[in-house]
Amino acid sequence: MRNIKLVLEYDGTAYAGWQRQKNAPTIQEAVEKSIFSITGEELSVTGCSRTDAGVHAKEFVCNFHTNSSIEASRFREALNAKLPEDIRIHKAVEVDESFHSRYDSKGKTYCYTILNQEVNSAIYRNFVCHVRYPLNINDMSSAARFFLGTHDFQAFRKLGSSVKTTTRTISQLELLKEGNIIRIYGTADGFLYNMMRIIAGTLIEIGLGRMKPEDIPLILEGNTGVKPGKVAPAQGLCLEKVYY
Repeated sequence: MRNIKLVLEYDGTAYAGWQRQKNAPTIQEAVEKSIFSITGEELSVTGCSRTDAGVHAKEFVCNFHTNSSIEASRFREALNAKLPEDIRIHKAVEVDESFHSRYDSKGKTYCYTILNQEVNSAIYRNFVCHVRYPLNINDMSSAARFFLGTHDFQAFRKLGSSVKTTTRTISQLELLKEGNIIRIYGTADGFLYNMMRIIAGTLIEIGLGRMKPEDIPLILEGNTGVKPGKVAPAQGLCLEKVYY
């Protein structure tokens, strides 16, 4: 069988995340239905990540195995003609049969966007986390440095998720401010479930003065007396890049 790799961009507002669900629309379902309409094959598309409901992606990589003889590059236009406009295929290429978009990934970059002003935006509300009170970006940046390196991120994942290890290496956690927009860029060899959103929620708490930058190493060291912030809203998160 042939193995086709797709690079997607999507607005996750109307979807219950990537992974197929019984009673809710998902990105995976939309892509699989579009492939079926072209090839007649009922197949499963493997995604690089299980993004949550409302999370967006500028570069999401997935792959599927097919018996179709359609030229790989033609899948882009064919699928875009079938998919809703909030999901776009930017690239379709044939890859080695062993390629696995999730397990072969060496890392990912996410961006979490905060709109820091008194009133939320009517236009951008589905793409930002609105924080009405002023944030201290200097304290947030100071705190971000403590996340760099290899740590056990047990405290920065949603309870109930099952993984072999909760140790991850963060190579970048950077805050950029432009007007009332604050963007948090995070790059790691892997992210635990809700890890980036909990990091963002924690940095917001620090920016509001409810936590201190020095709380971060205590949490990473397993000090149960200090808790991370809440899971930040999904709509502020966007998968920017996947590395192979």
